[in-house]
Amino acid sequence: MGKLPPSFRNAKLPMTALLKKPNSAVLAEQQSSSQKPHYLAKTTPVKKPKKTQPEAAIQVPQVNFNSHNLSDAKTLFNQLVAAPGKLPFDLKFCNSIFQSFSLSASVQDSIFFLKHMIKAHPPFSPDRSTYHVLLVQSCKAPDLSLSSVHQVLNFMSGQGFPPNKVSLDISVRTLCSSGREEHAIELVKELSARDLPPDSFTYNFLVKHLVKNRELSTVNSYIKEMRECFDVKPDLVTYTIMIDNVCNKKNLREAMRLLGVLSEEGYKPDCYVFNTIMKGHCMLSQSSEVLEVYRKMLEEGVKPDLVTYNTLIYGLSKSGRVKEAKKFLRVMAETGHFPDAVTYTSLMNGMCREGDALGALALLEEMEAQGCTPNACTYNTLLHGLCKARLLDKGIQLYKVMKEGNMELETGSYGTFLRALCRNGRVPEAYEVFDYAVESKSMTDVAAYTTLESTLKWLKKAKEQGLAV
Repeated sequence: MGKLPPSFRNAKLPMTALLKKPNSAVLAEQQSSSQKPHYLAKTTPVKKPKKTQPEAAIQVPQVNFNSHNLSDAKTLFNQLVAAPGKLPFDLKFCNSIFQSFSLSASVQDSIFFLKHMIKAHPPFSPDRSTYHVLLVQSCKAPDLSLSSVHQVLNFMSGQGFPPNKVSLDISVRTLCSSGREEHAIELVKELSARDLPPDSFTYNFLVKHLVKNRELSTVNSYIKEMRECFDVKPDLVTYTIMIDNVCNKKNLREAMRLLGVLSEEGYKPDCYVFNTIMKGHCMLSQSSEVLEVYRKMLEEGVKPDLVTYNTLIYGLSKSGRVKEAKKFLRVMAETGHFPDAVTYTSLMNGMCREGDALGALALLEEMEAQGCTPNACTYNTLLHGLCKARLLDKGIQLYKVMKEGNMELETGSYGTFLRALCRNGRVPEAYEVFDYAVESKSMTDVAAYTTLESTLKWLKKAKEQGLAV
């Protein structure tokens, strides 16, 4: 069946018609709920006054430099200053001029230009945001060291604006976005030594960036040094970021180690942390470990949420333990969590894996009876399962409902459906499904055609071997 996609989209039409006609009482309830109450029908809508654009929302005129030559920039600025009353020479406008020039100029030229702006237009008094424009530029400079950053920080201090936590945060984020993580670490250590350690937001941003782009040893080394040298310790968010990363990389042993460290540090793991580890075990089809994490969660006094139960049900269903998974539907109801489309689709996926496609179809009826709307993933899962179980007629009925609801076909169900149609000698219908896949933008034209072409080649070979009609 393949694993479930991460996103789910609501289906527009019910599917109970595949098993029996919808209950008339249900239809009546749907019709009544779609009608407006009488007291709303008589209400006269109040006309809202037209909004006027506030002065603060007025767009600042944009000044673009055709040349980033320092001399040309000075000349242009002098011309702007010489046109009094035509331009709003406030701080915001001056900062926009400075930022426009700094986009392509060198850091040194930007410093010279800023000094000229102050001299040519004395009312312009730069604030910290002005110098942060220069700081961002220095962090983007293709330097092999932090010389440009040091130059700007020293310049800021000389102008009465020594770096603060905001300056450090801006620097770290810009350096990381420029692929200069090592320089970001170096700057954090330098400023921490000068009694300017990062706050939790900057610290955790850097950790999050490092776990994505560097080896785990680099992250651990950074955390250890910050703790021992500057007394900057990781918090619950830090460990959550790391656990999420190692789980995505299927390193569950490290995830469990970090969970232990988290407790040793005096932090209580929350529901998100346990859900993340459970998800990691699901990726490896380790259903027993999923249950173990769930029990540990209860032992720690952490209440499971809907994601917990959905992850648990998905993991058990994926491992062929559908009966156990179904038991948690009752547990969910007892704890006030009602199954949603993800819950039911996971169960249907597991039932189809076991060859019980009709049972999955019956579960769809139960799902709708509970007021839960199936989505496109639900239908694709069932379509795939019905075709695998050689219940083509049911699959065709399901496909028609999907088509009427303008639902997209997923690659796996699309390919399986095409092969089932061709295997039963219904090639024209396979072409029609191909047309719908293209029209509905379920996949690219190339992908849809490639699947159809490979299916027809398979059919030709099967006919030669007497395996298809």
